[in-house]
Amino acid sequence: MDELKLLVELYRPMSRQGPGSHRTLERAVDLAGLDCSRRLRIADIGCGTGAASIELAGRLDAEIVAVDSLSPFLDELNERAQAAGVDGAITMLEASMEDLPFENGQFDVIWSEGAVYNMGFAAGVSAWLRLLKPEGVLVVSEITWLTADRPAEIDDFWTGEYPEIDVASAKIAQLENAGYSPRGYFTLPEPDWEEEFYEPLEVQLAELADRHQESATVSEIVESQRREIALQRRYRDYVSYGMYVATAA
Repeated sequence: MDELKLLVELYRPMSRQGPGSHRTLERAVDLAGLDCSRRLRIADIGCGTGAASIELAGRLDAEIVAVDSLSPFLDELNERAQAAGVDGAITMLEASMEDLPFENGQFDVIWSEGAVYNMGFAAGVSAWLRLLKPEGVLVVSEITWLTADRPAEIDDFWTGEYPEIDVASAKIAQLENAGYSPRGYFTLPEPDWEEEFYEPLEVQLAELADRHQESATVSEIVESQRREIALQRRYRDYVSYGMYVATAA
């Protein structure tokens, strides 16, 4: 069976495809100092099924372009945006984040939760700088080491999965090198992992396994996802997502 289709089947029913929450979004909006007195143009890059896009549309006077490379996620976003009554504020675009069809300086805000790793943090934030207006704001979350040293098991796992993982100070330096002025950073709290992501994911994993009992690919996906959950729970003091907020210099 096609692994990508199975992953879409796994994640599409979930409100979020990674750690996050309404509370964290509000904190990031406040830290970004977004001007709610004027209409903002926001690109939500790697939007998934659109939790951030829908919440931003409900909170801000904004025109949002929600970008994802997977059309089933955008279909789900469209249904959820209609149900929330904010579909008029959101335009959906199927595109690769590595080849965005935007002119320079189109957006007041670039927003991306748990997705920049697909390009790599340094490459992603560098490529997206051109899209921002002068003094435009970048809000992006990235898997981040919380300590300089950590147990070998979690270090080996994440270094193997994502060699660019690093501590926050290194990520902030990358933002500065790319041409941003960092405004702030915070780590996502534990409920963003457990209540908003892992607990719903465990339900979906069980249902996926039940629907495809004879599939070796599904068994591999389920085992891999459960291992990651177990490792994060065991080593939560060493690694989390960091939310980075920076201004185009």
